[in-house]
Amino acid sequence: MPWPARRARLRAWRRSRPFWGGLLLVLGGTELLLVPLSPLTILVSLGLGGIAAIGIGLALIAAGLFLWFLPQARAYVSIHALLLSVLSFVATNLGGFLLGMLLGITGSALAFGWTPLPDPDGAEEGPYRRAPERGGPRTLAAALPVVLLAALATGAPPARAAAGAGPPTAPRTPPTVTTSLFAPQGFTLAGVTQVPTVDGPLKVLVLKMRAAKLFDYRLRTRDGREEYGLTARTLDLSGDVTLYLTRFSGCIEGLLCVTFTPDGLPAPPIIPPFVFMTNVRAEQALVTSDLIVTDGLRLEAS
Repeated sequence: MPWPARRARLRAWRRSRPFWGGLLLVLGGTELLLVPLSPLTILVSLGLGGIAAIGIGLALIAAGLFLWFLPQARAYVSIHALLLSVLSFVATNLGGFLLGMLLGITGSALAFGWTPLPDPDGAEEGPYRRAPERGGPRTLAAALPVVLLAALATGAPPARAAAGAGPPTAPRTPPTVTTSLFAPQGFTLAGVTQVPTVDGPLKVLVLKMRAAKLFDYRLRTRDGREEYGLTARTLDLSGDVTLYLTRFSGCIEGLLCVTFTPDGLPAPPIIPPFVFMTNVRAEQALVTSDLIVTDGLRLEAS
């Protein structure tokens, strides 16, 4: 067959994302658009159903494109696409006479269940390149980054923070945290406060949420001559989650890139529950959580 190199690149690109789920969503959205884009007389006769079909069809097409070009967000995109597909049955012309609705439901299910597969050479394709397995079960810890980093960055024993009556002491220089996808639940900007450090109080931005999931988690200390770090494939925070940050930046929905600092809050105090952020980078002074569950946790040192 012609163009073997191009077909190989297309195959590698297709396997690194939920391609078929996205394709079915695009087809389903296109089918929903067919009737409303008919002549004006037909559109007027459809009424609100025709207008709703245009909106839902465009949303399903956008969801399919998100699955192709932003596969990290597949879980959230596929859930919303599923809700829109079901809604099309009552809001439009029976979900594009059932065909558009069924294509949307099937594409959403395929996208939600998709996971990256290893290639024949043993390396994984796509945006999720897993670290080598070190064995052992998933690690459960309470406030694990706080305890480890307080011990590593300040040289104090881990029990000191628990023994004190006041809030824990933050490192002199907040460690840097990066993650490819930050998906919070009940995310709110709680304001600005100060946390104690060995050099005095530090002004921080306070973020509160019920839970959060982070992919490709990387934490690196920046205090002292030696560097320590934590890495994990995933990090799940649940319970009363509070982040104390001196800087927080990322791309909302993978599109709008913003930066949060204690001196400026370029966002409303309440964030919609379906919002996620990609390419997140934060300077994290402290984090508290009732439960932290990690997968593939590793401790590194320079």
